[in-house]
Amino acid sequence: QVQLVESGGGLVQAGGSLRLSCAAPRSIFRITVMGWYRQAPGKQRELVATHTSGGSTNYADSVKGRFTISRDTAKNTVYLQMNSLKPEDTAVYYCNSAVPGGPSYWGQGTQVTVSS
Repeated sequence: QVQLVESGGGLVQAGGSLRLSCAAPRSIFRITVMGWYRQAPGKQRELVATHTSGGSTNYADSVKGRFTISRDTAKNTVYLQMNSLKPEDTAVYYCNSAVPGGPSYWGQGTQVTVSS
């Protein structure tokens, strides 16, 4: 069973910053597409950002210029640096690990709440 371990959520005022972390097993980290998704109450889960093992990144339009995804291969960890947070960023954030042509795994989710 693959386990993704997330941390870093919390409560922050609008305009503030948070950094999320997600550690994945070494056995898959090097070949997987790591990503962050979020789900706000009453809404569907949506893509926030992805980072391939080759270094390519992709962002939702709503977070471009404010969020940065990065990965540390030595620590088998992917990060999501979130700056200039807005109340509409409030959601449960989920880490995802997608092995090309293989299974996809999810973290347990971490709550991010941005107060106005």
